[in-house]
Parts: sequence; structure tokens; C-alpha cells
Amino acid sequence: MSSEKKTYFASDVHLGAPTIKDHREHEKRFVAWLDHIKPTAEAIYLLGDIFDFWFEYKKVVPRGHTRLLGKLSELTDAGIPVYFFTGNHDIWVFDYLPTETGVVVHRHPIELNLGNKRFYLAHGDGLGGFDKKFNLLKALFTNKFAQWLFSHIHPNLGIGIANIWSKRSRESNLAKYGSVYLGDDREWLVLYAKQVLAKEHYDYFVFGHRHICKTIDLTPNSQIFYLGDWINLCTYAVWDGQTLQLEYFKPQ
Repeated sequence: MSSEKKTYFASDVHLGAPTIKDHREHEKRFVAWLDHIKPTAEAIYLLGDIFDFWFEYKKVVPRGHTRLLGKLSELTDAGIPVYFFTGNHDIWVFDYLPTETGVVVHRHPIELNLGNKRFYLAHGDGLGGFDKKFNLLKALFTNKFAQWLFSHIHPNLGIGIANIWSKRSRESNLAKYGSVYLGDDREWLVLYAKQVLAKEHYDYFVFGHRHICKTIDLTPNSQIFYLGDWINLCTYAVWDGQTLQLEYFKPQ
């Protein structure tokens, strides 16, 4: 990596979320960030829940998100790789998004070497089996037959159901976990990372999902980076070839 180029990480934009008051401004803010980082971006990693709901029908494209889809296409056309991780809200990405925009889709955690550092990247949902109820729900959502059944519901009804579920899911998560750090002994991603570290070393674990902007020291040589979100915080992480740090985006 050249000294001018950087690698960027962001998650939890939740475009289209029913609790967002101004969807257009919300989308424009995230697209403005992509414009802001484009001149220096070596690669961009979007670690899940970029969309609050996403389902790809064979013949129908749900309305909205056109500014982001166009910007992703612009970035990949310019030779900047964009890696899109499915989260628990946009798990139903199939072939439309990668074919039309050129993003590379990841459905599972990946390992990444940048310089002499090892990264472990994931959205963060369902890791380690700490939330068995959620893991059962995720198994249903990834079931091919269940996806087929949902695809045969009229989009107006299907997307309406999804929006109701999304709102209730967020309310449930806020009641259960909140958007505050629960402590090293209760944060399941911390517990999961420690399990991984017991087998092999990673310098950085980068997670979304928790809507918290925070770094956690696991050992003197290993950290977790919680990426925050773009509903309230507008935060991201940037690797400059030497260090990884969290930053806030303030549109001009």
C-alpha cells in the first residue's frame, strides 16, 4: 500500500429504516462520506446492515437507495474494491447487488492481512453461539425454501412486513443490550474474540452490529474495534498502513 492510500471500514447505515425521519438526507450523508474517502481509498469494507432491509426479487427492484447504488458502481468502476458483508438486516443479498454495482459479497467472517497486521472482519451477528434464539432465526432467514416462500409474497406486503419486523427487532435489541458497552464479561463479541485468540493471533477484530463506537483492548497486542453506526454517530475506521483508528465524519 502506498503512503497516501488507506483502507476504510464502516457498518450499520440502515438505509430505509422506518425510524429515520429524512431518508434522503440520511443516504446523502453516507454517499458524501464515500465521495470524501474516494481519493485516498485503497479498499472499502462495508461490514453489514448497510440497508435496513434488502431482498432481491427476480424481476423487481425495490425503490430507494439509488444514490448509494450509483456511488458503489462509480467506486468499483474506478478500480476501488468494495467488500460488502451481509448483516442481519440485509442478509438477503443474492446476485443483483454484486452484478450491478461490482461489490464483492461476504457472508461469513474473513481474515485479512494489511501490512504486517492480521485483521478479523465480521458484521458480528450470531458469532460464537451466545444468542441461540437469534441463531435459530438466522437459520430460518438463510433457508432456501423460506426465501422462496418470501419471494412469492407481493413486494408491497413483503417489504411492509419487513419494516415492521425491523422496527420491533431494533426496539427489542435496545431493550436487551442498549447502545452502551456492557462490560468485558457481558459483550458477546469480546467473549467470542477471546475464544478466537485462544487458537490464533489477530491484531485487530473489526465488528459492526453493536452501534457502539469503541476500541477494546483484549491483550497488549490485540484490540476490538466497534465501528459505531450512521444513524446517530457517523463513525468509521481507517487503516493508514501503520495504525487503525476510529473517526467521525462531519459533512461540509
